[in-house]
Amino acid sequence: MSFKNHDRQKFIIDTANAFTNRKISKRDFLRNMGMAGIGMSAFATGLLGGTRPFKGNMAHAASHGGTPEDVANFLREAGKPFAGTTIRYTSEATPPTVVLNQLKSEFTELTGINVEIEIVPLEQVLAKATQDVQGELGTYDIYYLDQAWTATFSRDTIDPRELYESKPDLAMPGFDFDDFSETLVEGISLYDNKWIGLPFDIPIFTLMYRKDILEKHGIAVPKTYDEFTSAVELITAAEKENGIFGTGLQAKSGHYSLECDWSQAVWGHGGSIFGADKKFSGNDSAGVEGLEWYMRMLKNAPANSVASTWDGQWQMGASGQVAMIQSWAEFFPGWNADDSEVKGLWEMTKPLEGPATLRSRDMAGFGEIPNWGHQGGSSIALSRYSKNQDAAWLFLQWACSKDIMTRCTLAGGFAPMRNSSYVDPRIVERKTRVGSGTTRHLDTVKWTIDNAIASEPDVAIWAGVANNEIPTELGKLVTGQDYNGNAQACMDKIAELVDQKVEEADLL
Repeated sequence: MSFKNHDRQKFIIDTANAFTNRKISKRDFLRNMGMAGIGMSAFATGLLGGTRPFKGNMAHAASHGGTPEDVANFLREAGKPFAGTTIRYTSEATPPTVVLNQLKSEFTELTGINVEIEIVPLEQVLAKATQDVQGELGTYDIYYLDQAWTATFSRDTIDPRELYESKPDLAMPGFDFDDFSETLVEGISLYDNKWIGLPFDIPIFTLMYRKDILEKHGIAVPKTYDEFTSAVELITAAEKENGIFGTGLQAKSGHYSLECDWSQAVWGHGGSIFGADKKFSGNDSAGVEGLEWYMRMLKNAPANSVASTWDGQWQMGASGQVAMIQSWAEFFPGWNADDSEVKGLWEMTKPLEGPATLRSRDMAGFGEIPNWGHQGGSSIALSRYSKNQDAAWLFLQWACSKDIMTRCTLAGGFAPMRNSSYVDPRIVERKTRVGSGTTRHLDTVKWTIDNAIASEPDVAIWAGVANNEIPTELGKLVTGQDYNGNAQACMDKIAELVDQKVEEADLL
């Protein structure tokens, strides 16, 4: 299909609205997005029609202090010309957005600028942003952008570094661009040497474990897949009659959560999803070894693992059903909340390292980065078409300032985007806390971001196959519907399906 730009944008909007109204399926939505050339990260696509893995214990953000006096004075003065202005931001319900919505009145009190944060399903975030740029409407002043949309919206946003330099009267003191994690800027917010916005959100895999169960059985905290396997099988054998399993998985057939587990298992065993020749490589020896290991883990996990997405996996950890899980670090705050059945018993450590060395990036295809810590992420960006650009720029700086990013983390427990947040005294003070508000997991999160961040392929067809062909065929294997337990046969079939998609998209 050939599109003029206006027709393409209208097609995206109509498709997103049709999906929201359940007039088309997720498969049709993704196919249409692919036809229109719009990227969707597989992580984001997994949220379509569903919820985020975050299950934290949301605290009241205002209780963690107020805007520092130098910044407050700057905002009072800089905001005077814009008092009474209203700026609008649309986003899905990410943890930092939810907390920011709590705090926005503080910005309004300082500047007189009103802020409307519209929280809608992800496909509507895309539809609203696309409609805005299509007509250059300026209805929304700030966009939430999934990492796969970075290139698509690069021309429609303003590089915050350039704005900071060009408008010194509106430059927040101590904003410090160098304080943002370089890894996150490169992976989420940078396109053609332009910052399309500021890094805003980063879900990532780490290893979490029940210290009481490991201590009970004299098990050292696992560092490798082999050590993890031995520990999981020992715990299951000893504790199954007590309703406790070695691990729990997010292995629902046809769901992106299963693909997340699978891709991490493949990377962890020295494999990759694609090879340098752009052919699917999950069916090579390393890929098959990873899948066979995953099936072995399923035998040591609650039976409902094959019906669980991240929600079910989180429940396994919160209810005390499992001893160890390698999954989203965002689980940790909720497992340590005051109303958790296992409050204070969970700890976090670095993600597992494999029995083999990681496959190098130049041996993988489509920008894939094999590593130990599976990730997803997003940016927050200033619209080029905003009619209230200066007022919105003040809000964007405030929202992504050192203080606010730290307070968002304290209120929700998720990973901050700024390096300084990890050493902020308010974060450090809670590193020994047990229960709600703990930050004792954040050093591990930062290490994983800096040293072990893994990324799925960056290609338009990926969101579709990661949410359809791959988890559907994997589901047939893990539920016993097909393949008779043969991991190689399953991977060969997936290779056939995925390579066909690559060929049809003329990507070879």
